[in-house]
Order: sequence, then structure tokens, then C-alpha cells
Amino acid sequence: MDAAKLDDHLRSGGFDGYLIDAAGADSDQRYLSGFDAPDPYLTLYTPDSLRLLVSELEYGRAQNESRADAVARLSDYDYADRRAESSEREARRVVVAAFVADAGVDSVAVPGRFPLSTADGLRERGVTVEPDEDDVVTEIRAVKTDEEVEHVRAAQRANEAALARAEALLADAEVVDGLLHHDDEVLTAERVRGEIELELLRRGCGTDETIVAPAEQGADPHDRGSGPLPAGEPVVVDVFPRSKATKYHADMTRTFVRGEPTAELRARYEATIAAMDAAFEAIAPGVTGAGVHDAVCDAYEARGYETLRSNPAAETGFIHGTGHGVGLDVHELPRLAPGGGELEVGNVVTVEPGLYDPDVGGVRVEDLVVVTADGYENLTDYPKDLVVGS
Repeated sequence: MDAAKLDDHLRSGGFDGYLIDAAGADSDQRYLSGFDAPDPYLTLYTPDSLRLLVSELEYGRAQNESRADAVARLSDYDYADRRAESSEREARRVVVAAFVADAGVDSVAVPGRFPLSTADGLRERGVTVEPDEDDVVTEIRAVKTDEEVEHVRAAQRANEAALARAEALLADAEVVDGLLHHDDEVLTAERVRGEIELELLRRGCGTDETIVAPAEQGADPHDRGSGPLPAGEPVVVDVFPRSKATKYHADMTRTFVRGEPTAELRARYEATIAAMDAAFEAIAPGVTGAGVHDAVCDAYEARGYETLRSNPAAETGFIHGTGHGVGLDVHELPRLAPGGGELEVGNVVTVEPGLYDPDVGGVRVEDLVVVTADGYENLTDYPKDLVVGS
């Protein structure tokens, strides 16, 4: 973690510390504390120390697994007695205030989604609580360490194995009356999605939002897809698993056709590959995410396709951003989109141009890259073949 950036943020705002009250499912909480628990706990960062306040249930594990300099329990502040005397909410407020006071902290910056009850309890006891408008921990998370990049890379390898399973199902399918059949049954989006998710589980990853969207369903970028898979039509397969061990995500998309695609579909696929190449050429430290997105729009518009840049009301064509950061969250900073800021070495981002039209179907191709000092490294190792099978 870039502690210097957090220290500078606190210093510039006149704060003694940064406080998070959330469960480990909150990525800023997990990142700052180095700990994961299903129930909310407190993480208090100051330039001098990192302290946790957890329940008795999590105390031993927090001592062993977190990066905290000190771990306190609710019982250290007589939580049970205070709860018996008043209420659970009031007892927690008193305990949290005492925990903060023990650190010598009079003012804290907090995330925008910080619990109001905790904030009110601290303010009632003289602690200044101000929301962090800059989301500094989220910004720090956007620059990955070498270890974090390896976590993403490992999740991506599992992702590629799962996508290969999906491609094999499509490639091995027979075409019967315009539909794909496998094992003498109609091949459906649901079956392909299930096989993807089973393969991910075998490799220590999980996801429950996989997209397998055929034909016109793929023209809606986030339609998960359902029903029989047709021959000769595009099937958008978008998989974004999370490692169960590290909690880091991967993300990739391929568009497959079993059968003979139309000339229009081939043209759209070629345009999308060209748009992806334009994004790759643009990615470098100091280049803005908006600039990368503009390069993709340039590539599409040069071939006559609408984008939201050329027509903000467009419902077909390129109708989303170029990419987003990936890490503890599958969608995080930075953004390759209008307003996206400067890229830094260590940013891990998707590059996912696409074209959408219900009359043609959806086409999207997505790779995952890390920004390096001289451009980027592609973390995705998977071919980009539109037609599968013989």
C-alpha cells in the first residue's frame, strides 16, 4: 500500500487518522486492514500505526492474518456490560469512541458510505468525522503491487480454462434445425454458464454473474443470456471470476460463432479487433483513460459505426466505455471512459470494445492488461477466433 499517499491526504485535510467501519466484503476495508471477516469491524489508520477493533470471535484470526500493529476486542472496552446497561447501538458507540481515543485521535476521514450511527456516536463524543470526498484508499488500490498483479494473473489463468470449456462445448456441438446440440440435447446458455462456473470452482475461483448471451440478447451488454444457442449467430461469453484464496478478480470476454457468420457480423468483429488494437497502442503511463477511449471511438467511427461520442443518444454501435480497473473489485479505478484520469504504472485495466445491434447481435472482445513503464503487458493468453468448430 502507498502509505505516503494516505499520509499526505490526512495531513492536507488536517486529520489524525482514517477510519473504516465495514465487513471484509468492502474492498477498501480488506485492503487497508489486510483482513477479511463477514461482520463489520473497525480499522483505524494513522501515520504511526494501524489498529483493528474486532469481536471476540475474530480476535485470534485478526492477530494472525491482518497487517495491524494492534488488535483490540470489544470486551477490552466492557462492551457486554455496556450493552446490558443501555442498548447494543449505544454500547457500540461508546466502545468505538474509546477505541479511537486510545489511539490519540481527535479527527478522522471516513469513506463516503461510512455508517451514520457510528459517525454520530463519535461526533457526540467530540471526534471530528468528515467524509473522504477523494476516496483515497480506492485510488491507492488502483495501483497494484507486483504481488497483486500476480493474484490477478492467477485468476486470469483459471478464467481462461473456464472459457476454453465454453468454447469446446460450442465447437463440439452439432447443428440441428438451426440450433446447437450437444450430447443429443439442445445446447443452452444455462448449460454453458454452468460448465464455466464448475470449471472455475475446480480452480479455486467463483462467480455467479457469467454472461453467455446469444444473438439479440448479446446486443444488451449486461444481458446474462438464456435459452437455446443458435447456429451462425454470435454468442458473447463474458466471465469475471474471483479467486477464493486471494479475493482478486479476473475479467475477459470472447464472441464465438458456431456455423457460418454473416458478412456483416465478420465486419463488426474485425472492427472490434481494430478498436482493441487502437486502445493497446494508446495505453501508456500518463495517458488518460479518456484518451484511450477516444482512440477506440476513432477506430469505430472511421469504419462508420456510431459511438456515444458521436451520438450520445445512440442505442446501437459502441454504447459503453472502453474499460475499467480490476482488482479486489471487478469494477474499480481507473476508468477507460470519458472523464477517465491519467494511467499509472501498476494499473490493471480491461480493454473491451464492442458493437451492439439487435438485428446483428452483440460483438465484444475483452483482454486484461497491466500498465507498465513502456506501455502495457497483456495478462490474457487466449486466442481471438470468431468461428469455432469445423
